[in-house]
This record gives sequence, C-alpha cells and structure tokens, in this order.
Amino acid sequence: MMTTADDLNESVIFPKGYKVEGALKDYFIGDAWIAMLVADEEYNCPVYNVTFEPRARNNWHKHPGGQILLVTGGKGYYQEEGKPAQLLEAGDVVKIPSNVKHWHGAGKDSWFVHIGISTNPHAGDAVWLEEVSDEEYDKLEE
Repeated sequence: MMTTADDLNESVIFPKGYKVEGALKDYFIGDAWIAMLVADEEYNCPVYNVTFEPRARNNWHKHPGGQILLVTGGKGYYQEEGKPAQLLEAGDVVKIPSNVKHWHGAGKDSWFVHIGISTNPHAGDAVWLEEVSDEEYDKLEE
C-alpha cells in the first residue's frame, strides 16, 4: 500500500522545511524537503529533517565525519557501496561511519522521512558523487 504525504502529516512531528532547489538540487533525484533543526556553532552538531517524495533519493555521497539517520516515517532505502540496499521503516536507526560511500531515499510507492545528524562536522562537508540511476534503483525490492 502506498504511503501518502497525508499519511505522514498524521505522524511526523518535525517541520517539512524548504523544497530542495538550486545547487543542492543537483544532488537529488526527485523532490525532497529539508528543515534544519539544529544549526548553530554552540552545539556543533547539525540536525535536519529530510522528507522525500516516492522514488526520490540523494546521490551517492560520503560524510568525512560520519552520519546518523533516524527514520521517522514512511519507507525508504539505505545502501552502502558494494552491499545490498536495506529497506528502512519508522524506528530504524542507521549509523554511517566516516567516508563510507552511500545513498538514501524513498521507496517506490512511499514517502520517506528521516532525521539526519552530521557527526564530527569539523571533519568536513559531505562529498557528493554520482547519481543513483533509475536502472540501479528499479532493481531494488520492497
């Protein structure tokens, strides 16, 4: 059964945020929204809510300091290079070590929402890489 945006409005407690556009849009396939929840130097731990429409995903990328994902709604995927994709649902936690090439995004018929936490941000910004092609994505099983 398809998870709709209205379904998520009932359960997601953080704001949807702004639609990804401009230069950042180059790192996403499909539409996504980002709301910064914590973005100040005092705490030095960026925390953001990301909402993906069905089939939307980000490019392959790496975080020099690592990343944590807390899934809060819908169904989606996380995949590390050379490993099979993992289906993610609300309540799942993904700990991504420093410099591990990966991508994440929505399921084929579901919106997907997660909290992203950039760990050790002093190590540097995300390094964006190639797209996850439709051909790669369409091979995923739900």
